[in-house]
Amino acid sequence: MPDSQEQQGLPPEFAAALDAVRRARTRQELVVTEIPAPGRLAPYAVALAADVSPSRHGSDSDFGTGRFILLYDPDEPEAWGGAFRVVCFAQAPLETDIGLDPFLAEVAWAWLVDALDARGAKYTAASGTATKIISSGFGELARQGDGAQIELRASWTPLENNVTAHVEGWGELLCMLAGLPPAGEGVSSLTVRRAERG
Repeated sequence: MPDSQEQQGLPPEFAAALDAVRRARTRQELVVTEIPAPGRLAPYAVALAADVSPSRHGSDSDFGTGRFILLYDPDEPEAWGGAFRVVCFAQAPLETDIGLDPFLAEVAWAWLVDALDARGAKYTAASGTATKIISSGFGELARQGDGAQIELRASWTPLENNVTAHVEGWGELLCMLAGLPPAGEGVSSLTVRRAERG
């Protein structure tokens, strides 16, 4: 929890958002760490890194990694449509045949929207990209065989400084991309296993 000395000098709206970020609760399979935020994107920012922990599920399970950055600019940049902007990233390995699914990118984006909506996150101006990466090893890397991964980059403007639901939705997305079953009702999951490499 932030101490009162840390809170001094912060705009009250950002201080409240910082508290909300730190109140977020994610699944126990997800290890979340606060990391230094990029300094050039906004006057105030907080950043999180997360990894799906292999110790919580078997060695055949997938891993995922991600970043969540909350930006705050009291001047409300026109492109944001508000004082806050979330920028996030999530990535997970897939089996090659799942990576070839033509609907995979749409499913990944839908999972993000569903995860935010299920938690009641209020936002506007959402945008992003979902990228499928298929790789084949050659030469010294030939024994690794084929592999695939999904990568989602997204941003949106929270409509309030209580951003706990936004952090929790991002965490749920990351777990789902890594192949863990959804935590909520009414969300479907792909069957995803880590391709054996090496």
